[in-house]
Order: sequence, then C-alpha cells, then structure tokens
Amino acid sequence: MDGRKDDIVIIGAGIVGTAVAAILSEGGHKVLVIDRQGICEGTSSGNAGALAFSDILPMASKGVLAKVPRWLRDPLGPFTIQPGYLPKLAPWLYRFWRASRPAAQFHTIEAQGAMMRLAEPEMLGLMERAGIRHMVREDGSLELYESEEELNSALPGWTARKKAGIAFEHLRGDDLAECQPGLARRFVAGTFVPGWKTVSDPLHVGKGLWAYAERLGARYRQAEVVTVTSTAEGVAIGLANGETINTGKLVVAGGAWSHRLAKQLGDAIPLETERGYNTTLPKDAFTLKRQLIFSGHGFVVTPLETGLRIGGAVELGGLDLPPNYARSEAMLTKAKLFMPGLETAGGRQWMGYRPSLPDSLPVIGYARASKNVLYAFGHGHLGLTQAAATGRLISELIDGRTPSIAIEAFHPQRF
Repeated sequence: MDGRKDDIVIIGAGIVGTAVAAILSEGGHKVLVIDRQGICEGTSSGNAGALAFSDILPMASKGVLAKVPRWLRDPLGPFTIQPGYLPKLAPWLYRFWRASRPAAQFHTIEAQGAMMRLAEPEMLGLMERAGIRHMVREDGSLELYESEEELNSALPGWTARKKAGIAFEHLRGDDLAECQPGLARRFVAGTFVPGWKTVSDPLHVGKGLWAYAERLGARYRQAEVVTVTSTAEGVAIGLANGETINTGKLVVAGGAWSHRLAKQLGDAIPLETERGYNTTLPKDAFTLKRQLIFSGHGFVVTPLETGLRIGGAVELGGLDLPPNYARSEAMLTKAKLFMPGLETAGGRQWMGYRPSLPDSLPVIGYARASKNVLYAFGHGHLGLTQAAATGRLISELIDGRTPSIAIEAFHPQRF
C-alpha cells in the first residue's frame, strides 16, 4: 500500500473483520485485510451459526458464578478452567465477579440491548446487499429445561428480555413435543424464541460477505502481523517476514489475539479465550427443526446445510494449551442422551478461540496511542451476530460521524 491517509488496514479476516471491510468498502474506502489463516478460516468457521439478536444477558448474569464450583469438579463439564492456568486467569475472574453485580449487569444489558437493536437490521441488510440473505434461517430457537426448578431459575433472565421487547413462549407437554419431536422425556419445559435466527453455515456467510467486499475493491493478504506502531503519518505494521506496511488508519479485529497488539499501543485489555468445541455430524443424523439450547449443560445443537453441529461450553485456557477433544465427545454423548434417535457416527471435531471480555461487551473505539487505530474485538459468543453492527460503528468513527448508538460502554479504556 502507498500509505495514503485514506488507506485502511484491517488486521483479522474473521467475521468481524470481514464485515468491517465490507461496510468500509461500501463507503468508498480503500481497504486491505491481513490475516495469517484466510477469510473466516479460524474461529468464525466453526461457530454455532446463531444470529442471536435476543441474547442480551451477559455471561455473568446467567447464574454462572453459582454453578462454577460444581462445574469445575467436572473437567468435561460446561465451564472449566485448566488448573495450571488459574493463577494467570485470576485478574479476569475478579473482573468477571465485579461484572456480576446487579448495577453492573443493568448497564451491560442496556448496552447489549442497544447493540442488538442495531445488529439485526445491519446484519440482515448487509447480507441482502451481498446477495446472501437466503442463507438466513428464521426457525427460532428452543431452550430446554430438565425441571421446573431449572426453568424458574431462568425466569429473571426472561423478564429482562421481555422488558427489552423480545418475544418468547414457555412450552410444555404436546406443545414442546411439537416444537421439537424426538426429545428425551427428561425435558419438562422449553422456551421458544421465534425471532432467533441461524445461518446455513457460518463459513459460507463469511465467504459470501468477503466476495461482496472484494467486488467493492477490498483486498486480502495472508501474513502474520507481529508489531503495530503509531507514527506521525499513521500506523506502521510489522509482518513476520520483516516487511513493514504503512497505513493511514488501522482496525484491529484479530479476535482472541487482538489484546497482544493492543498492548503494544498502550492498552491493557483483559481479554481471555473461551475455547469452544464442537462436532459436526452428517445432515441426516437427526431431524432437527431449529436450534436447540441445552443451557444447563452449556451447549447447543444447530441444523446447518453442511451438517448437524453440536457444540459450545467454555474452557478458559488461553491460546497456547493443546485442545482437549474429550470435551467434544462429552457433548456428543449428552446429545445422544437428550435426543435418543441421534446417529453419532461420522462427525468432524473442531476447536476455536472465542475472544471474551469479563463484562461480555466488545471493545469498539480508539486506541490510547492514536486515533488512527481503532479496535473491533472481544465479542465472545456474538461475533457473527454483531459483526455488521460493529462495522457500522467503525465506519462512522472513521468518517467522523456520530455513532448510531452510544458506545461509551464499549470504550477500550473502560477497564
């Protein structure tokens, strides 16, 4: 690149970086995306495929803290921390505890609600303009409970969603069986969310958005970024091969690796990595009408055009520890128990890195070192859902326009 002020480099070709590239390209910006793997070839390729516009509750509000002691006794359970990693994780857990306080939760839900109200029209609109709106499935979701006590413990969360205008219906008996035939009798109730959407395959969505951005002039380069430095002219980006790229503006959208670059710019952002696992079975493994959410066990089952994806759970273990695919197998075993007719042969296992902040809100805004650097990362489980909204906000900041929603809650220096 020639380093002109109107050049924009995006580090990260996941779904967030790709959506940012598409929206900036729509605005006439000259965009280069850099990633060491490929367009949406990392974590964005293997997620559960949900456009979770109704998921406004932070992880800290979902009864997680009360369940953690029990979950930690099960190394293959919904939430686990590898013992050797616990000392490093302690500062993040402290912030997570602070985010669980009622006042903090109130502000987080308010900010997340605003983000989701922006996210739905932005994502569906971007997919329409890209010619991939047909990849959206509008079948709703079904969250399942094994006891009335479990349902009752979830009711405060549903009350918060109701206040935010999110429609849902609690189901039992024949209504539950009709919503999803073939469930084990252990499930006594379920909550159907009609507005919940999924996509045909998250990798296909990412590739489709990139094809659109490319038609608008965006370019991609496969390379590893090792340094970022603020300069008088803009930003210098150092690659692993020793090359330097100079640009007027930089957007850091590198997912779980982003905090390492932010640290070079003076921002200590407490990003942790929720390592997520899944198994994708053949399409005919079970007749699934919509995404099923087994919240008490921390995983979902999603019907994709490329197979039946069973995955989720949280393993806090950073970026360097090897995968533990026994977690994928444990979820598959539970899924067979919950859906007795499920055929479990022929699956493909996967592990990805979700970038998670303790308050469940992303980082969107300027770096401490320079207004030529913007951050767009830390979306946790909601990268696909919030990608286009993030692209809209980043484009507004770059163009000097007032953001569509208040972004103080996403401020990079809020920690």
